[in-house]
Amino acid sequence: MLFHSTRGKDSHKSFKEIAIQGLASDGGLYVPDYWPEIDLDKVKNCKTYGEIAKLVLPAFADGSYEEAEITSMVDEIWQGFPSRELVQFRKFNNFAVAELFHGPTAAFKDFGLQMVSYFLHRILKESNKHGVILGATSGDTGSAAIHACKGYSNIKTFILLPEGNMSEIQRRQMSTVDQENVFAIKVNGTFDDCQDIVKEAFKTDQYLPNNFTLLAVNSINWLRIIAQICYYFFAYASLNTTKSLCFSVPSGNFGNVFSAYSAYKMGLPIKEICVAVNSNDILHRFFSNNDYSKQPTVSTISPSMDISVASNFERLVYDYYLDRDANRCRELFNAFNSNQLQLDPEIFENKLNLFSSLAVSDSETKNIINYFFKEHEYILDPHSAIACKRALEESNSYVIGMATAHPDKFPTLFNSLNIQITDHHPALKGLKDKEERLVVLPCEYSAIRDFIRNSL
Repeated sequence: MLFHSTRGKDSHKSFKEIAIQGLASDGGLYVPDYWPEIDLDKVKNCKTYGEIAKLVLPAFADGSYEEAEITSMVDEIWQGFPSRELVQFRKFNNFAVAELFHGPTAAFKDFGLQMVSYFLHRILKESNKHGVILGATSGDTGSAAIHACKGYSNIKTFILLPEGNMSEIQRRQMSTVDQENVFAIKVNGTFDDCQDIVKEAFKTDQYLPNNFTLLAVNSINWLRIIAQICYYFFAYASLNTTKSLCFSVPSGNFGNVFSAYSAYKMGLPIKEICVAVNSNDILHRFFSNNDYSKQPTVSTISPSMDISVASNFERLVYDYYLDRDANRCRELFNAFNSNQLQLDPEIFENKLNLFSSLAVSDSETKNIINYFFKEHEYILDPHSAIACKRALEESNSYVIGMATAHPDKFPTLFNSLNIQITDHHPALKGLKDKEERLVVLPCEYSAIRDFIRNSL
């Protein structure tokens, strides 16, 4: 399998190359040259997420690793999960919740980051190099990256924490890790400001020593998409419903939604993908009205979704709407910095069948949380609650709400709702007793660059 950029000027890249490079050299995002088809009969016989991964991962890593070698790796990748049941399901009368938060940082991003860090470490070791991870986080990505990479001495991790309403638990998951190769950096800017610094850093890595490589671990890295594809197939195998499937996915940077779309392209019989967002509704405005225009970010009780631009959206536009027209994709996204992105109305109208969307306010999110607690004695975190709104609406499909974070990460919210969390996540115990090791820097590229250079 080889990969190419959505913007058409970077191609013929192997699995190993895109793992290290992350963002394509032309500014686009990597996609596979074709969509491999997964045998659904084999999927139905799988009993664990790992068995699904042994079907999916070889389809993308072919050419870089032998299949037998890949399947043996799968048994090592997710060893950091406290539970051997990596994905768990809560079934209701006509829908289900897929719990993706049983990893070491209590969020779905553990799936992708555990895979990314495993392969980055392995590939760097093969070439006798060291890696520098630089990322920005709106809540969960940073902690998942830090915990996935902290045990690898050939990788140093720098995560930018913006100002805003990230929960104390989310912050402490990053700031209390006592490792010499981990740096949690608080800056006086928004998540989008932090993302701009990260993008600037990736334009040139000449400030790094020769044996260091700058690495991307946010959802633009295709390896994260692979790991997330697996749990959509696993849900299909585990829930075994005869009804049509609808996955309702809480979305910020769109990587989790695009993973569902990828599974669909690989043969998973999905009828509907519901894109669920909060008041930062750029994705809802697009799917409902062909309006992809940047607006100021507002703070909500679902902070991991507080973004104004969805990083992975370009992949969907390229593959689904433009039928892989790289020239048109390049034109649209090069112009997006100063203009609204709007598709040709005929193209947009012809692609209305697969996707739906909804935007949920903070007050409505609280109502959904209260409903599930009172009616089902089940606690949803605010991001997962937004996705589960689709399950409460009339549907001819079997709706699967993707629960992306454990409610334990948001104690202040649940205290305000008079909801007591009794089922605590083992990874979050004792965080308040640990000393924080935050580095405080101005929200300036030069300051971040110099700090990284001086820390190597």
